[in-house]
Amino acid sequence: MAETLTRRSPLQERSARFAATSLAASLTEEPFVTMVDLWVDPAGAGGAEAARLLGLAALPTTPGSCVTGPDSTVVWFGPQEWLVTSTQRGGEALETQLHEAVAAAGGAAVDVSAQRTTVRLRGAHARDVLAKGCSLDLHPRVFGRGAAAQTMLALAAVVLIPLDDKGTDYRIIVRSSFAGYLADWLLDAAEEYGAH
Repeated sequence: MAETLTRRSPLQERSARFAATSLAASLTEEPFVTMVDLWVDPAGAGGAEAARLLGLAALPTTPGSCVTGPDSTVVWFGPQEWLVTSTQRGGEALETQLHEAVAAAGGAAVDVSAQRTTVRLRGAHARDVLAKGCSLDLHPRVFGRGAAAQTMLALAAVVLIPLDDKGTDYRIIVRSSFAGYLADWLLDAAEEYGAH
């Protein structure tokens, strides 16, 4: 009899501990988010076609920024590099669509969905939790909606995306191999804000 493989998220075993966090600093995993690395000249035909495919006027070209389309978020990683995330499109399909959009222009797209997972941190003390291990100025005047940063949180490299302009809602993208470490650090950092 053949065994069936079961899809498991890197933080699946921490879901009960996440559920016990306070509303003031609430943690949840957003597992299985599609992530595709995209490389293309944003000023060329490939960049325009990729933006059109993602429902955007243009790919973001400002360092430390991201834009959100109808079903995806595009994070600026470099002058010709982006991380495209989606909860609506599958990794293989999005990779294929983006590859077809940029290949003629010398661009590339690679599905890296299995490489990372996403943690959502929300609540009145979300910024306080992050400040314990991140050297960025997290004040919403400087780091609000539309911003994104590749940075260190504790000792883990992450992509940090604020989802509001109040410092109360963040998406943290972390490599799967560091996810357990970061989850434990976040749980510890959030502990002073109490349980439900």
